[in-house]
Amino acid sequence: MTDFQLDDFLPYLLNNAAEVTGRAFSAHYRDAYGMSRAQWRIMAHLGRGQSLTASDICLRAHLEKSKVSRAVAVLEDAGRVARSPSATDRRAEMLSLTDEGRRIYEDLADHARRFQHALKAKLGPEKAEELAMLLRNLAEG
Repeated sequence: MTDFQLDDFLPYLLNNAAEVTGRAFSAHYRDAYGMSRAQWRIMAHLGRGQSLTASDICLRAHLEKSKVSRAVAVLEDAGRVARSPSATDRRAEMLSLTDEGRRIYEDLADHARRFQHALKAKLGPEKAEELAMLLRNLAEG
């Protein structure tokens, strides 16, 4: 018999924490706008104000290309994202938020700030900052 304890396994704990917090946050964008997690993440990256290619989003959001393609198609059909030709690569298209996409992004960003504030209040400012630093370190590999 091994002394391995799943409940103490850090990847398991990280995944559970991400699932619980992600589910709680996703209720807003799912209920208010019918959006998936991938759609929210795409809009969040585009909401920073610069146009990006689908490949850029794949790298930044750690999403598979097929998932990004499907999500972008839905966002475009809903009038939230627009495509335009890339000035530097004939094969690429630049993605950006439409005015409607920007309006939705602003609402979701406000909700995200409130959600973040509640998480920080639950943990306390020092622990929240330490957790953020540790998570960034883990994400760097």
